[in-house]
Amino acid sequence: MLAGCSSGGTSSAPGSGSSSVAPTGTSGTSAPGTSAPGSGSPSAPVTPPVSISEEKPVIPPNVTPVPKEKVDSTSLSDTFRTEAYVFNDGRDIEVFGLGGGCKEARAEVTAQSAEVVQVTLVTITKQPPGTICTQEVRQVPLTVRLDAPLGDRRLVLESREETG
Repeated sequence: MLAGCSSGGTSSAPGSGSSSVAPTGTSGTSAPGTSAPGSGSPSAPVTPPVSISEEKPVIPPNVTPVPKEKVDSTSLSDTFRTEAYVFNDGRDIEVFGLGGGCKEARAEVTAQSAEVVQVTLVTITKQPPGTICTQEVRQVPLTVRLDAPLGDRRLVLESREETG
């Protein structure tokens, strides 16, 4: 059975200040206890700071929820959590993907500009031959690292499914 986070690729410089969102490659997630890929310099481990194991998320004092009016999750199905959290220097964002059974989750920064950051929540189905997968799906905390702090930029959350 596979579950948890996997890592993505690298990220590029932020947009030039235009209002369009330019693709920037990917800045992947970090499993607990690993550094975010594409972060540019070695840093302390990036561990998801928000606990969602209870009915109401437990948010540590050094973590800030992204205001709901700054999160555009209109393209997500209702199976995804739509909140996001900023921590460390404002460049780390925690979002939530779907994992469990034969599904893994990762998040990618797919675009950054002066006005918008786009993050894609990827659900990867991996079913090795001869295996039976449970149908359980759970919320998986995923962390992405931005080139610059989120600040007042709008956060757009999208999703994609892959087979692996």
